[in-house]
Amino acid sequence: MSFAALALITTVGLLGPLLALPSRLSLPVILGELAAGVAVGHSGVSLVSADDPTVTFLAEIGFALVMFVAGSHVPVRDPRLKSGLRIGAARAVSVGVVSTGLAWLICTTFDVDRVGLYAVLMASSSAAIIMPIVESEKLTGPSVLPLFPQIALADAVCIVAVPLAIDPPHAGRAALGAAAVIAAALVVFLILRHYDATGVRRRIHRLSTKRKFALELRINLAILFALSAIAVYTHVSIMLAGFSFGLAVAAIGEPRRLAHQLFAITEGFLGPLYFVWLGMSLDLRALGAHPSMIGLGLVLGLGAVAVHAAMRVTKQRAALGILAAAQLGVPVSAVTLGTQLDLLLPGEAPAIVLGALITVAFAAFAGSRLGRSPTVPDPPS
Repeated sequence: MSFAALALITTVGLLGPLLALPSRLSLPVILGELAAGVAVGHSGVSLVSADDPTVTFLAEIGFALVMFVAGSHVPVRDPRLKSGLRIGAARAVSVGVVSTGLAWLICTTFDVDRVGLYAVLMASSSAAIIMPIVESEKLTGPSVLPLFPQIALADAVCIVAVPLAIDPPHAGRAALGAAAVIAAALVVFLILRHYDATGVRRRIHRLSTKRKFALELRINLAILFALSAIAVYTHVSIMLAGFSFGLAVAAIGEPRRLAHQLFAITEGFLGPLYFVWLGMSLDLRALGAHPSMIGLGLVLGLGAVAVHAAMRVTKQRAALGILAAAQLGVPVSAVTLGTQLDLLLPGEAPAIVLGALITVAFAAFAGSRLGRSPTVPDPPS
């Protein structure tokens, strides 16, 4: 990899914020980044190879950071999480059950053996997508409270389930590896909580701010890379390392200075590089050769919206159910992992991404509808 290639990747990644600029469209930034990757990668003019080991390694670092940020966005400390825990958890489980039945029907229709993976994809929710919509639209009210535990539980469980569902023959090994990574993240959480309670963390923060050492960023990156090393060694995706560490930091409370530093390094460089690389890796020509995969993507996206909207039977507003269907981290993780392990069918990766983008579009529309009346009451019986 050369500086010219790196400059090209960084430049085309600007398409993400450019497409997201019109606020009325509510387009996710990664849409433009993926499109830019498609244009310069395997499906486009092939200016940069997604197989370049340096690009791939930088993209993996970006993947770990993206998942860390996603985990840190789960509202673990939000008091609203406890208020609707029982009904929110029940809805998340119900969505999982309905998704499993629909996944079996989809697999039967398309003659594929992906029940577990498709169920996980449709049952997932992305806190990193949904929470900004809730905050920007200032949604409140009794109906909104159960939404937080619902998406938090779905996000966390589905992230853990992806490596198990995508490669069933090695599910046992993946389960052991996942347990090792989660255990390591739990140890990190306990250590960080101890240092926070004893004031060590605040002293490090003051020293770092005064001397401009960026100690918090350095320490957290070292921990993230150590957890990623454990994940690689135990044959588990680094997405679990990033996400579990993000949850640990969210449970303690992320310092504002660290949040700004991580935002800069993730959203300014390695995150866009990862999504451009992912677009470069997608083989959209396979969709033309296998048009049924276009149908699969549409069905996965619309299926996810449908199973979440079906929670209307539990007296959840249909628009809130559609908002909860927004998914990004889990589908992107599945595509990344499936591509790395060569487990996906031709055209399946872009089909999964298509399905995810459909849910984001529906969620953006539902959020704008709910925003017209931010205080969301319970639906009529």
